[in-house]
Amino acid sequence: MIRRFKNLKIRTQSAIVLLCALLIAFTLFELLWLNKWNICETAEDLNLFYTQINDKSFRKMLKKEALNYNLPESEEDAEAVEAIKPFFDLVNEYTGIYIYDRDDGLFLAGRFAPALETNSFLFIFNIGYSLTGGDGELVQSFPLEFANGTADIMIYNYERTLFIYPFLFVCLGLTLALFLVIVLLFLNQKIRQILILKDEILTMSTGDLTHKTADFGGNEIGILATELNHLRESLSYNIQKQQESHKANQDLITALSHDLRTPLTILNGYLEVLKLKRNPQAQEEYLDRCLKKTEDIKELTDRMFEYALVAEENESPKLSWLSTDFIGQCLTENCDFIRLAGFTLTLKLPESTGVLQSDKTMLKRIFNNLFSNIIKYGDKKHIVTVSGQIQDMQFMVSVTNVAKTQTSHIDSNNIGLKNVDRMIQMLDGKLKVRQEKERFQVELCFPLQ
Repeated sequence: MIRRFKNLKIRTQSAIVLLCALLIAFTLFELLWLNKWNICETAEDLNLFYTQINDKSFRKMLKKEALNYNLPESEEDAEAVEAIKPFFDLVNEYTGIYIYDRDDGLFLAGRFAPALETNSFLFIFNIGYSLTGGDGELVQSFPLEFANGTADIMIYNYERTLFIYPFLFVCLGLTLALFLVIVLLFLNQKIRQILILKDEILTMSTGDLTHKTADFGGNEIGILATELNHLRESLSYNIQKQQESHKANQDLITALSHDLRTPLTILNGYLEVLKLKRNPQAQEEYLDRCLKKTEDIKELTDRMFEYALVAEENESPKLSWLSTDFIGQCLTENCDFIRLAGFTLTLKLPESTGVLQSDKTMLKRIFNNLFSNIIKYGDKKHIVTVSGQIQDMQFMVSVTNVAKTQTSHIDSNNIGLKNVDRMIQMLDGKLKVRQEKERFQVELCFPLQ
């Protein structure tokens, strides 16, 4: 049940807590208010306050003193009414006393409770009377014998209001306090959970990714804790992978640097021999060997450079407005380059031009990679086809060639194409590669503005 409550949304939890708090507080108020008279009687027994109307000696005193006074004939009998006024002074200021004829029930004389005429008591009395519906007003009626006859006496006593009305406010205060305590405990729990999450984030910021976040259920705070835990695990995994990748890069650079030393050392030896001119008839052979070693060095440095380009993560394009003529220039220059390398090709460019937003350097690198692959892996016996066209607000470039049958798949790891694909995606373009046996086609699409 508790687990199910924890999985509820915070709004639902808050509504349930509020309803439960209201129910518990209302139950407490009902228990206290329904037992108010028992508590009041207990307070009277403990002499915490006094109620004249419940005093037995007071009733005896009234019976005794009433024999000393004559009843007025009616309330218009001013002399008799004035004469009986000392009898009314026997009750205190919180008690009103009234005399009625026993035969016809007509009012003969009486006195209003003096306390109800004071503003301070009357203010509290009116509030309490409206809230309790008259609780606190105690009424008694009984016959009383006077010197000239018997009459009905009505006594209205308000002394219990001195207890009931403050007791009402105490009940309301306790009820409100209990309600607030329940709500504040719930809020305090949520605040503590938020503070725990804050501490977890600060711990992560110091680099400690081993501390697991506490489980707070399926509510919003619990979801944050779970996602924070996933983030911690993801960061830890990425950092570990980054360290492994960094170590692999260092190992690769170390290995390639070591591989570079061998041809450089051999090349240096051949050059020293040529400089000494001790064997003129072998100069041609040594020069050929030097050229071969420079090709080996170039291949190793190209590998290092291409690998560095693929591994570079923080590179971002520097965009500027360009004409499609710039792409045509890049294609023309690279076509001239592979012609010098012994390839036969056809180049077809569109007559119309367009405008695109791109990076000049990246465009040059893209086409350099493509045409370098042709030189490395292309078959010079077959024609290389290069074309460009504008279609559907795109500048499309197609390069088709035939690969050499003896090309080793081990030597080619597609670093050049990976680099092209990465850069063209940064320029919002697309790369499509099609290969059918030895026939190899690459299509590049650049969006026009």
